[in-house]
Amino acid sequence: MNSPVNFAKMHGLGNDYVYVDGTQHPADDAPALARWVSDRHVGVGSDGLIMLEPVTPGVDADVRMRMFNADGSEGLMCGNGIRCVAKFAVDRGLSDRNPLRVETRRGVLEVAWRRGGHDGTVSEATVDMAPPIMACARIPAAIPGVAPAGAVVDHPLDAGFWRASGAPEGWQDACGLDARVTLVSMGNPHLVLWCRNVAAVPLASVGPFAERHAWFPERVNVHFAEVIADREVRMRTWERGSGATQACGTGACAVCVAGIVTGRLRSPVLAHLPGGDLSIAWDGGGAGVMMTGPAVEVFEGKLDLGAWPRGGREECA
Repeated sequence: MNSPVNFAKMHGLGNDYVYVDGTQHPADDAPALARWVSDRHVGVGSDGLIMLEPVTPGVDADVRMRMFNADGSEGLMCGNGIRCVAKFAVDRGLSDRNPLRVETRRGVLEVAWRRGGHDGTVSEATVDMAPPIMACARIPAAIPGVAPAGAVVDHPLDAGFWRASGAPEGWQDACGLDARVTLVSMGNPHLVLWCRNVAAVPLASVGPFAERHAWFPERVNVHFAEVIADREVRMRTWERGSGATQACGTGACAVCVAGIVTGRLRSPVLAHLPGGDLSIAWDGGGAGVMMTGPAVEVFEGKLDLGAWPRGGREECA
């Protein structure tokens, strides 16, 4: 069996991942590795796995990020995760460029990092998350009556949309749900719904139902948002592949974009998530969405591949 694999447990607002330097420990089966380390009983416990891998030849970037959800599915982006990628890379001497250029499945994104830790480590970062995507086909989504190139903005839902969700009777009235939805992609798909009280949303029922609705061929991240003021919003998230999470950086960007395009919010926006706050700014149109928030390292450790429930298959070199 190969030597143990070094890892770091990190989080952005409680959205926690296991980080592995794939240049030193390449994973042959990253989805299986993600399922194991994410398990909060027999693994490390996390919302997923993030691998830092060699940059694709010809790409002008400092590091490459691959993100896997707790169920092993690979995501295109992770807003909280990319801030921690910058912290991981800078604190460990992999790069000192600022802004750091990170290759993702969304493209190369710039992360401006700041040192603020007691030991001079990176503690916060601002990410240019690139412009939002609104075209239905690129979300991707197939909405009855909406053209593939059309945007889904305050689109009315049929009264029976939630009927098969298994949610308690009367939940829509209890939370003051607005029966309209907006779709935004930040490289991954987001469904944004508005209500008067996000705490009253039965997220464990309606989240997985909407995530796997027939409208979304690649599933969707589901967000319920409550406007506090014109520059302030509170939100809860059901993340595809991971379930209810403490925070979702791309989701916070999507909520703020949805709020701005529908006139509910004005930039910059302070987004309150269960795990803490993010600052989101967007000038509209083709401008990039700027997200600022913390990056925290909890601990380092070693993965003993012999403890892998699959029998210790040597997935990492």
